[in-house]
Amino acid sequence: MSIFEHQDYDQHEQLIYCSDPSVGLKAIIALHSTALGPAAGGCRMQPYASEADAVADVLRLSKGMSYKNALAGLPLGGGKCVIIADPASDNKQQLLRAFSRHVQSLNGRYWTAIDVGVGPQDADVLAEQCDFIFARASQYEDGFNPSYFTALGGYVGIIATAAQLWARENLVGLRVAIQGLGATGSELAKQLHESGAELVVADVNAAAVEAIVQQTGAKVASPDVIHAQDVDIFSPCAMGAVINDDTLTEIRARAVCGLANNQLAEQRHGAALHKKGITYVPDYVVNAGGMIGASSVIYEPTTRELSIQRIHKLQQSITEILSKAEAEDKPASEVADAIAVQRISEAQAT
Repeated sequence: MSIFEHQDYDQHEQLIYCSDPSVGLKAIIALHSTALGPAAGGCRMQPYASEADAVADVLRLSKGMSYKNALAGLPLGGGKCVIIADPASDNKQQLLRAFSRHVQSLNGRYWTAIDVGVGPQDADVLAEQCDFIFARASQYEDGFNPSYFTALGGYVGIIATAAQLWARENLVGLRVAIQGLGATGSELAKQLHESGAELVVADVNAAAVEAIVQQTGAKVASPDVIHAQDVDIFSPCAMGAVINDDTLTEIRARAVCGLANNQLAEQRHGAALHKKGITYVPDYVVNAGGMIGASSVIYEPTTRELSIQRIHKLQQSITEILSKAEAEDKPASEVADAIAVQRISEAQAT
């Protein structure tokens, strides 16, 4: 199939295949839009089952970054990259170094950072031979993980959702099911627990589950039924496509608000959630905290405190999207998409 006919192709500006046979590098960079500024988005390392899976993922993720950065009001476009490899492989650092040279060759047209399989320390490895890397461990004080910024965006999103749906002024007693306890999901669980929320959690990593149970007293569900828990909010924080034909009929929560990218398997699933009376907070709005907190090094000096203040402003953006969706009786996903497209189109016209 021609890439221009791919179901996930959305007028992407560039799709770049990257190779280095000396270390076995196979990677893809997708630049969706640079209308608002240099494309920016994380580097994901994953052992995709096929090249087709990697292409579909990088196309969807890069488009999501364009929308995320537009709605967050950042002077950045959207891009993403995927390295087709197991992040636990012995030659991970060699792969990162080889890949970083491809990013460097774009000379600032694309900036990359942490994502699934690539952490802050890995970002420092990328930065050894590339000037266009952010969210590096060396940018922060010892012990601070920039995933905190992403988790904070999820926390703010849940506050906004609870206020919009139930006029809640706090999260005490709010029941939240968290799917995925990686760096961001675990941090979100801690923040919600500190605010009095009641948690149900799931992850394929038993050690991660046990750690959160010890810290928060959360109840545990199997990963294959976490979406079907009797809770107020379902918070996907693992991989994408969790809202699909199979799970839609089983979701019992009143709202879906989480940090995973591309939670809707297909765009029609946003409308299906709306039809069921389930509020879906678009993932690329909720998880924008990571970009807001870490990407400012691209365009201005900042502080951790200023980044946190900016992330809290997501509450206003989410409230506006949910209010507009309610007033127009439309899925929030469609409302958010329309706003993002308009901002990008206006930038292209200038």
